[in-house]
Amino acid sequence: MKKHPLFPGFILLGFGLYFFLQRSNIQLIEGFYSWPTLLFIIGIAFTLQAYIGKEYESILPGVIFLGLGIHFHVVHKVNIWPDHIGAFLLIISLGFFLKHQKTNQGFFFGLLFLILALMQLFYDEIAKWFGLLENSMSMLLNIWPIILMLIGGYFLFVKRK
Repeated sequence: MKKHPLFPGFILLGFGLYFFLQRSNIQLIEGFYSWPTLLFIIGIAFTLQAYIGKEYESILPGVIFLGLGIHFHVVHKVNIWPDHIGAFLLIISLGFFLKHQKTNQGFFFGLLFLILALMQLFYDEIAKWFGLLENSMSMLLNIWPIILMLIGGYFLFVKRK
């Protein structure tokens, strides 16, 4: 049996509804007719493709698009929402964990991105905890981007299957 791709249908349905509401001058929420809503629609389409179409590889992009759409809608409306790179890393981590739930793949990367997100979101508190090790901590903070690039290069070029 040939699989029928659901993604194009969901995208067309979502964009059609978006443009219909825009043309009808129906105001749902402030700032609804903006590019974050389009990211949200794309995320919904990927997520529906993943769960309804049982194409679980679409979970990660679905969660990322959906998360970014939500993030850009609420970042300036909800005071406790972080406007920080850690929020993006947290969204990616959630995507990997949800993918792991269905495919048993991606747990390590979900955990890695979660740790990075927590380090970014709570940097000031972590720096206070390690206040005694200030010199070694500052050196680590200067080289951690290089460490991340080395780990990424390892996964790209050395650990290929």
